[in-house]
Amino acid sequence: MTKFDGNDVNAARQPDQTKMFREAGEAADAIARQLASNDGIVTRLVGKLQAAPPRFIVTCARGSSDHAATFGKYVFETQIGLMTASASPSISSIYQAKQQLDGALYIAISQSGGSPDLVRAAEGAKRAGAHVVALVNVEDSPLASVADSVVPLCAGPELSVAATKSYLCALSALVHIAARWKGDDALFAALQATPAAMRETWAMDWPSFVAGLVDAKNLFVVGRGLGLGAAQEAALKLKETCGLHAEAFSSAEVKHGPMAIIGRDFPVLFLTQQDESLTGTQDVAAEFAKRGAKVWVASSDAAQAHRLPVAPAAHPICAPLIAVQGFYKAANALALARGRNPDVPPHLNKVTRTV
Repeated sequence: MTKFDGNDVNAARQPDQTKMFREAGEAADAIARQLASNDGIVTRLVGKLQAAPPRFIVTCARGSSDHAATFGKYVFETQIGLMTASASPSISSIYQAKQQLDGALYIAISQSGGSPDLVRAAEGAKRAGAHVVALVNVEDSPLASVADSVVPLCAGPELSVAATKSYLCALSALVHIAARWKGDDALFAALQATPAAMRETWAMDWPSFVAGLVDAKNLFVVGRGLGLGAAQEAALKLKETCGLHAEAFSSAEVKHGPMAIIGRDFPVLFLTQQDESLTGTQDVAAEFAKRGAKVWVASSDAAQAHRLPVAPAAHPICAPLIAVQGFYKAANALALARGRNPDVPPHLNKVTRTV
């Protein structure tokens, strides 16, 4: 077998030779490593939060990291009960506006920790009275140097332009913080069990999804609640690696304006978790399928119609990590089937430095 060198788009015959495939496949081991090495760090951070409880939480991120922040919003609001809002980096980096963040927990998420706008936003938040926490893969980065506390993602080197294992490690770190903050040993045990479920899912394939999107031009990705950030991430990766225009919606929001264009053969991917959002999301999937849309549902339920298989999660909060693990493998295969190199998307760089 000829090894894929990262530039040959003829690698469609060798999907396991891309950097994206190898790096996404390392995510389960990276998360297991992260949980083992970070528990003391997270426990110390939680001690500070419990001693001086924040009034609210603010997240700041871009791209895949911002999708992790969406997930974090649902994690913190459901488990800790604190309002969590997304900050715009440009408020500090361009407008240089003063903010009132006394008593806030400010979580900046970044793979590289090098984008000037995130660094300036973190600096501004710190001046405004927030406790700044950096979830970052590069521990000696400018963002880490600004933060009051650093939680390493421990993803290891990531060379493919498309972030995969660093995104999943960000999700894990957010759940880790919430579980220790809440004092929920069952949730932490479920998180510890997640790498095994991710490995099980990595061994599965989604051939109907890949075959059904080879010639597609548009796609909706639908999730709700804890799964919304995963839907956003999937839509970005389909644009980035597959050249496929994809939009993410919640299963509630898609029933407003967007559903008007859902008709025969329009492709829709649903990401689900076994929680209170499940029935509503399944109902929307069934409605779209009845219209003749191409529907796929990532689910651990063998009885689910239009199912893309994933391993069951020990807790619904962990389900998005498992679903995205399966999605990454399928997205890599789809990119190659569409004649694209998932490691080197056109016009993109690994580190995006915005101001």
